[in-house]
Amino acid sequence: MRSIALGALTAASIGLAVPFATGSAHAQPVSPMPASSVIHYRTAKIEGLDIFYREAGPKDAPTVLLLHGFPSSSFQYRNLIPALADRYHVIAPDYPGFGQSSAPEHTRFAYTFAHLTDVIEALLNQLGVDCYTIYIQDYGAPVGLRLAIRHPERVTGLIVQNGNAYKDGIQDFWKPIEALWANNTAANRNALRMALTPEHIKWQYLHGVKDPSRVDPDTWLHDQALLDRPGNDEIQLDLFYDYRTNVALYPEFQAFFRTRKPPTLIVWGANDEIFPADGARAYLRDNPQAELHLIDSGHFALEDRADEIIPLIRDFLSRTLPVR
Repeated sequence: MRSIALGALTAASIGLAVPFATGSAHAQPVSPMPASSVIHYRTAKIEGLDIFYREAGPKDAPTVLLLHGFPSSSFQYRNLIPALADRYHVIAPDYPGFGQSSAPEHTRFAYTFAHLTDVIEALLNQLGVDCYTIYIQDYGAPVGLRLAIRHPERVTGLIVQNGNAYKDGIQDFWKPIEALWANNTAANRNALRMALTPEHIKWQYLHGVKDPSRVDPDTWLHDQALLDRPGNDEIQLDLFYDYRTNVALYPEFQAFFRTRKPPTLIVWGANDEIFPADGARAYLRDNPQAELHLIDSGHFALEDRADEIIPLIRDFLSRTLPVR
């Protein structure tokens, strides 16, 4: 494991503009925002669906692909994107059933992780993106790692933020979901509906966070509004059931880490109950050169610890991707 020493944190180190002091006698005009920092909100047609994605940065720069978790969307990267777009081409899509992408009824679209991966792969092909560093969080891990084992030559690196790939990270939280995997009954399915309630979604954002005032409440309100769309509960329950196929692929994901040894940065909310830190440490078994940082936060660590995580990401990318 490599240890990274951080210097003093500055706004510039995370790619943020610093306004001049309005009362200063020597105040200088603020420079205009670079065009590369502007986020574009776009939609592509994939399998007849509208697939929404956020895009920023120079298109000839190395690509960073941001893959979101449950129950969020590319909205979870709203602060990270402009902090990377000065040097990198950043793409953050919404899966079908999430965010601004189409959400056909679960009887008309197969909501499986293999199918979500098909859609993201088709989007990347349509955009002409054939190599990328992947940021994986929660559901982003099985989608991103399925992409990786399909096209290992395309992966220039991994940034892992509470994105599990080991049974070490499947602990007590998962017992009700494991019951559904073992027996896909209406009773077991209905028992998981509590995971879609406002109380639980808010809990995902705040559990393990030392200072809740650092977490924007718009996060869980945004997610809940989308979960509450008619029929979206069935979409999410289908994905809960299909998650078992990701666990079955863990040996293949681990073989990818072991044989390809992609440059890997692990920035993991150490207080996460959904994916405990045991899942973070497990990556080092197959890729001992991975850089591990356990952050004093929870499942959505980027929400309250961006000031700690973004400098780590920028430093990692500066060492592992070619400079423009």
